[in-house]
Amino acid sequence: MIYITGDTHSDFSRFTEENFPIQSKMTKDDYIIIFGDFGGVWTFEEESSREKEALDWLNNKNFTTLFVDGNHENHDRLDAMPVSEWNGGKVHFVRPNVIHLMRGQVFTLQGQTYFTFGGASSHDIQDGILDPETYAFGTQDPAFKTKRKCLDSLGAMYRIKGVSWWERELPSEQEMVEGLENLKKCENKVDYIISHSPCTSDMFLMGGRGLYQPDIISNYLEEVRVTTEYKKWYFGHMHLNKQVSMQDICLYEQILLVPGKDYIYQFPEMEDR
Repeated sequence: MIYITGDTHSDFSRFTEENFPIQSKMTKDDYIIIFGDFGGVWTFEEESSREKEALDWLNNKNFTTLFVDGNHENHDRLDAMPVSEWNGGKVHFVRPNVIHLMRGQVFTLQGQTYFTFGGASSHDIQDGILDPETYAFGTQDPAFKTKRKCLDSLGAMYRIKGVSWWERELPSEQEMVEGLENLKKCENKVDYIISHSPCTSDMFLMGGRGLYQPDIISNYLEEVRVTTEYKKWYFGHMHLNKQVSMQDICLYEQILLVPGKDYIYQFPEMEDR
């Protein structure tokens, strides 16, 4: 069995036995795939006790947890992990049974092929990105705390570089090229596409919601869409449960069984971290 769901932001309560009882019939050869903003690798430099407890809890579940990265991940820590080959593509083993599916890869899971491409542009940085070390010789900005306090008092939407925002939320040229090359090896045909960001045409179909604008990753995914034959495309990021087109589905807190379009479980909306 393969189940899929949207952003978790380090809140894995949807996977408790009470909320997700089918797991009693699952094994480590069954999978949950999370569409980015996993949030399990988040704290600065090393795992906090809370993060370690959550990852160990997931690792000990009957199933194996897979995720593509979103924009709200600690990309410095993910990039620092050893790269391994697994089921046809490159991965990071966060735990033996908690696995990051890297960008531009094609995996074969239970006889079906999945093209994965994480990352997205943050849409909660309208008021800027603070950089604690923008002054001479990497020293801390002496006004950083004052700026942060001011922004907090205004309820501003901002992030802090290296603490809650990373440039690597967007893909490198190498990742984009590798993705297209891997698709060519499959004759541009896969069963499923898994991403965090939607492609540009899906953004337009969803109305844009004012905050979402086409960017390097959505335009890249649009190229993937028009050149690739696929059955279904699943993505997160928008915090909606919506069938955008006959093939493309946005998920948030719902959990779907692949293949299928009817939700299995539904939960209250979860607060973004």
